[in-house]
Amino acid sequence: MKIKHFKMDQDFSYEEIWQVFRLARELKEKQKRKEPHQLLRGKSLAMIFQKPSTRTRVSFEVAMTQLGGHALYLSAPDLQLGRGETIADTAKVLSRYVDAIMARVFAHQDIVVLAQNSTVPVINGLSDEFHPCQALTDLFTIWEKYGSLKGLTLTFVGDGDNNVTNSLFLFCARLGVNFRVGCPKKYQTRPEILEMAKKDMKKNEVKIEILNDPKEAVKNADIIYTDTWVSMGRKDVKKREKDLSPYQVNKKLISLANENVKVMHCLPAHRNQEITDEVMDGPHSIIFDQAENRLHVQKALLVFLLTKFN
Repeated sequence: MKIKHFKMDQDFSYEEIWQVFRLARELKEKQKRKEPHQLLRGKSLAMIFQKPSTRTRVSFEVAMTQLGGHALYLSAPDLQLGRGETIADTAKVLSRYVDAIMARVFAHQDIVVLAQNSTVPVINGLSDEFHPCQALTDLFTIWEKYGSLKGLTLTFVGDGDNNVTNSLFLFCARLGVNFRVGCPKKYQTRPEILEMAKKDMKKNEVKIEILNDPKEAVKNADIIYTDTWVSMGRKDVKKREKDLSPYQVNKKLISLANENVKVMHCLPAHRNQEITDEVMDGPHSIIFDQAENRLHVQKALLVFLLTKFN
């Protein structure tokens, strides 16, 4: 059977994304009703972490447990990678032991090499280029709240050149969601990401805009999304805080969007920096629903990959 990987957002077709969404909704309902759904009994997931995590680690580990399987946490010191073993050799060995590999890495090329050398599905739990598990969950959460996706407008405010923004660009284009980025000029999304989304944008009549005025960016938005201004490992903290301070998501900014606007953040949040307490804990916030859905969507992703392609 052909192996399918989830290295980046465009690895899944429109139809496959909706299969995962419908399955996520079904599994979420089963969990609420406390119905058994151990669809991966006896299966094992290797979880490679070059970077620490809260949501990615816990959601994948709990997902495998609730599905009847087992997850192995493997930090860099736990593996021979730290002593010079190659990513390719690691993939070849692990895929003889486990049924899938999830990796949270610094360089996206590590995900690519893992997939090239693995005989089981490889899932990108985060890389410097893309965060497809997060964006998949984000679009599922929006669908859950609105009942549809077509024609909605999602505005990302802050750093337009990061892995979450890249993944949102690609998923929004594929699923028919208009996407805006409000960011400073030197933090704009790279042209190559726009080029990757172009075909889906045209097919689905999606409007993509990159605006430098945050007020203009959120006008009539259905969803406002933000993320930390300083990604893990960056050293230009003070400069980024200064450059991005006009892009804080606060009560005044969300008042310019649609009356029932939803506010999202992929977490962890630096409260009262990129988003205020008042907004994060306020009536427009769906941030913790979004965080919970990492569990349900990743369950669906695992079942989809391990029952159809492995």
